[in-house]
Amino acid sequence: MRESNYDKHPSTPIEGSIITGWDGILQVLGKELGKEKVWAVDLYAGSYEEDFAEAFGRTGRELVDVRSLMRPEAEIEDLTQRFLTDDVLFGYMSNLRLEDYFRKEAVEEVRRRIREGGEYVLVGTGAGFVAGEDVPVIYADLARWEIQQRFRRHEVKALGIDRREDSPSVQYKRGYFNDWNICDTHKDALFKSGRIRFWIEHNDRRNPKLISDSQLRQGLESTVAGPFRVVPFFDPAPWGGQWMKEVCGLDRSKPNYGWCFDCVPEENSLLLKAGDTTFELPSQDLVLWHPKQLLGERIWARFGRSFPIRFDFLDTMGGGNLSLQVHPTVDFARREFGLSYTQDESYYLLDAGEGASVYLGLKEGVDRDEMISDLRAAQRGEFSFPADKYVNNIPAHRHDHFLIPSGTIHCSGGNAMVLEISATPNIFTFKLWDWNRLGLDGKPRPINVERGKEVIQWERTTPFVMSELCNRFEVLSEEEGIKEERTGLHRFEFIETRRHTFDRPVLHDTEGGVHVLNLCEGEEAVVESPDGAFKPFTVHYAETFIIPAAAGKYTITPSGPSAGKTCKTIKASVR
Repeated sequence: MRESNYDKHPSTPIEGSIITGWDGILQVLGKELGKEKVWAVDLYAGSYEEDFAEAFGRTGRELVDVRSLMRPEAEIEDLTQRFLTDDVLFGYMSNLRLEDYFRKEAVEEVRRRIREGGEYVLVGTGAGFVAGEDVPVIYADLARWEIQQRFRRHEVKALGIDRREDSPSVQYKRGYFNDWNICDTHKDALFKSGRIRFWIEHNDRRNPKLISDSQLRQGLESTVAGPFRVVPFFDPAPWGGQWMKEVCGLDRSKPNYGWCFDCVPEENSLLLKAGDTTFELPSQDLVLWHPKQLLGERIWARFGRSFPIRFDFLDTMGGGNLSLQVHPTVDFARREFGLSYTQDESYYLLDAGEGASVYLGLKEGVDRDEMISDLRAAQRGEFSFPADKYVNNIPAHRHDHFLIPSGTIHCSGGNAMVLEISATPNIFTFKLWDWNRLGLDGKPRPINVERGKEVIQWERTTPFVMSELCNRFEVLSEEEGIKEERTGLHRFEFIETRRHTFDRPVLHDTEGGVHVLNLCEGEEAVVESPDGAFKPFTVHYAETFIIPAAAGKYTITPSGPSAGKTCKTIKASVR
């Protein structure tokens, strides 16, 4: 292992200042919006609604609790049930809109009171909708990772309904399949209307922050103009390892870290920084409001406002095997979950210790009925599933690359540090076997043998795996100091990956499509624009970074302690 100057808090500078604390926030809003008779304080689902009610109740205006205008919870349960289903993990992507949640007569009554005069402040999710089109909005955004922490603590209500007693996974399911899509659609409409005047960040309830809409827009425009990183987050796992503690500078007292979401814009955040103060917002906001500059028109036309490439870390160094699993095929994902694409993926080995391996594909001659019968029996606790009887267990080494098109049974073994490069849908894993262990909550993790058996591609056996899924390196060009290789992904997958090994500047070109890269060898490199289109951007070992489509040509050069030394990057793009 090696120490690294891995940056856990990458940020984009913005002009002006960031206001902190409720007293300062209310003072600024009073000065800037004091002449407005009505304010709408719109909250993303998962906010501490009571904090906003208490703070804005101090303005002297009549406070309207927007949640009180929604339909009864029983009606909302009926409205959302077809999307949430009875499954513990999976639902179907909702097509509901925020206005579906409200009682029309209650909304009209509030609007009538507003027309008749008086000073009001409307607080809650949908406040901008209830107040009407002429009312300025103060929007309280919220990081997706922070919402998940609040789910784990059973602290916050869902959209229109109080389900705090539900397990974190069930709360997440409601957010993923229903609430977040509704809130993003509403937030997008408010943003495009120009009604949002100020933004509040309240990920730390003890220290709320305020910036103007013009500051936020400037920050997003600056971010998408050149290379940037999202804010990574780390989480323990039943199989978690020790590698990220050292390389990413994490808390050594924790038992392990298994996950790092290093580039999943639908889950990660961006930081805007003024002076020594940062303002956190969901990185999905950049995807929503600058999709063509970020993704490129070709990719936007295909995926819409969905960032299609995901990089994350799976650390089993000193840990255990991942769950044996399979991802749904596109046909299954569309039919069962309402998705337009699925989680094709690959494992790139950033590091590997003694005995590291990857389970990948089936052995020759497997009897599918016998295997499914054994999986079911193992799920019932009758015996340990004999994974090595059915699944190839392949030795893994540093810089190996294993390709995993959807429908391929797989998992990483212990003592490996995986950079997972995949398509973005991120909860659609059908666990088949979890090695007789419990989750961190002390309960068995959900197993999906019945779904898994519907998507396993039984013809992907040893010959297919060894010829098409393991280390499919193809040298594309080689000159003094630079080698470019195509490393995947499989022809069934829409992502292509290329690895560059270099000790001098390498020229890249987005060619109108977004690139995602990781510095997988070398301490430091600098990304530059040949024509000065963006400021030089420094990256460090194991950091994932995004090159927006609009950046065009760029170079990557070993720098700092790596100047003149060999570095490697792995780059993903959409074919």
